[in-house]
Amino acid sequence: MTALDSRLTRRTALQGGATIALSLTLPGASALAAPPAFTEWREAFRARALAKGVSGATYDRVMGQIEPDMSVFRQMRNQPEFNEQLWQYINRRVSDWRLIAGQEAARQHAALLSRIERDFGVERGIMLGLWGVESTFGDPVVQKNHMRPVFPSLAALAWNEPRRRAYWETELINALRIVERGWSSPAEMNGSWAGAMGHTQWMPEVWLNVGIDYDGDGRVSPFGRPDDALGSSARYLVNRGKYRRNEHWGYEVRAAAAASGNRSYAAWTAAGVTRADGQPFPQGDATAQLWIPVPGGPAFLLGRNFYAVRSYNPSMNYTLAICHLGDRILGSSPFLQPFPGSERALTLAEVQEVQTRLTQAGFDTGGTDGRVGAQTMKAVQAFQRRAGLAPADGYAGLKVLARLRQGL
Repeated sequence: MTALDSRLTRRTALQGGATIALSLTLPGASALAAPPAFTEWREAFRARALAKGVSGATYDRVMGQIEPDMSVFRQMRNQPEFNEQLWQYINRRVSDWRLIAGQEAARQHAALLSRIERDFGVERGIMLGLWGVESTFGDPVVQKNHMRPVFPSLAALAWNEPRRRAYWETELINALRIVERGWSSPAEMNGSWAGAMGHTQWMPEVWLNVGIDYDGDGRVSPFGRPDDALGSSARYLVNRGKYRRNEHWGYEVRAAAAASGNRSYAAWTAAGVTRADGQPFPQGDATAQLWIPVPGGPAFLLGRNFYAVRSYNPSMNYTLAICHLGDRILGSSPFLQPFPGSERALTLAEVQEVQTRLTQAGFDTGGTDGRVGAQTMKAVQAFQRRAGLAPADGYAGLKVLARLRQGL
């Protein structure tokens, strides 16, 4: 891991939102010195940016009249909490809608995915899973409803988020350097409240230092055609995650008992661990670790490439969702051992029925397109509370659908 990686992985800024929300001291609180007025800070910050290679013309163009987006602090404090169980987390991300969209993306971009496999050795399933979880394959609805201009957000954080100000200042300068290089414009650079952008949700540091011009148009961009975003993200997995060519991320297995250690697949087979689907492990000399995330649920042998994907976001659940989504898009079955207490995922038609019935009952789902985002989860949670369903976890599943069909 590089020095940059050791300070912050690509997604720590987003992953840590809930933690920040718990520890954030509000602007102006007595525990910390009050920041200077924004205009004063903006003028003082100019010298910092120029010292890092940003021209005065670029700084004035981007920052000259900018106002801080103070809503980012509300976003940090008010991250929705739904306390999802792992099976719910997986079902929402490996949804019918994502599978359908992913299969179309795999067909439409088959040549690009083949090129990535050839150049970087990263399996197309991993790239499709990553793309699907991060932006639902560049879905314009996600961009429209959930993304905002990043410069006002980063400026607010660099100015007035005291506990990680140095990080946000660096990312603001990185974003300015992207404009300086002519790779993008302030109008194009929309992203999350924390500044992650495009098909695979790059932070400015990754865009600047890992991004490549994979489509040959003279600039590096995570927007528009997915070539740069996917090619660069594959490069990230290889360079920072140490992804290995010709190794699968891992397999669901049958294991008589939990065991620890990093062993070859041949050694695991000798110890009585077999693939859940009955097939042999294709590379007996590759190594893996046993992981049983929930007692009584599916068990997995995780190879080195699972942890390469995890370098993108240090969450085991997130990584499992990416790997499983990619496998499912390419035709694999759901996990053969169910999680305790789990339900099957709703079909696309069933999700749309949930959204339609909630809307008719006066709950705002943000649409009835079969995509379960935060708005639909909030609506489900409100319905659960009104109907006396416990836990009110916001999960749009079979129990909620059955109750909706009965009426309140």
